[in-house]
Amino acid sequence: QVQLVESGGGSVQAGASLRLSCAASGRTFSRYTVGYFRQAPGKEREFVARIRGSDGSTYYADSVKGRFTISRDNAKNMVYLQMSSLKPEDTAVYYCAAAMVIVGSGVRPMEYDYWGQGTQVTVSS
Repeated sequence: QVQLVESGGGSVQAGASLRLSCAASGRTFSRYTVGYFRQAPGKEREFVARIRGSDGSTYYADSVKGRFTISRDNAKNMVYLQMSSLKPEDTAVYYCAAAMVIVGSGVRPMEYDYWGQGTQVTVSS
């Protein structure tokens, strides 16, 4: 079992930066792939970024590539999403999710077994 707790959301102006944190329980967390997803009101949950546990490889949605960076500190059981050059369209509830085994690319919510409670990010113009 893995429990995930997100933090770091807030309200910022366009162009600002925020860092989201995902704290995880569990002794084998380093082996988990962790993804970040977001969901805006009235929209489906969409993939943002993921980082594999096996080799630390990362993958980003085109909409955030070059602006967001996902990283992890396995010694602290933490995953971070550094968000820069934020845009109003980045406004959403952001969720981190984890899975021990990801067969596909890790961009679909159904590939993940554990989810955090979400943290709100609001970007105003």
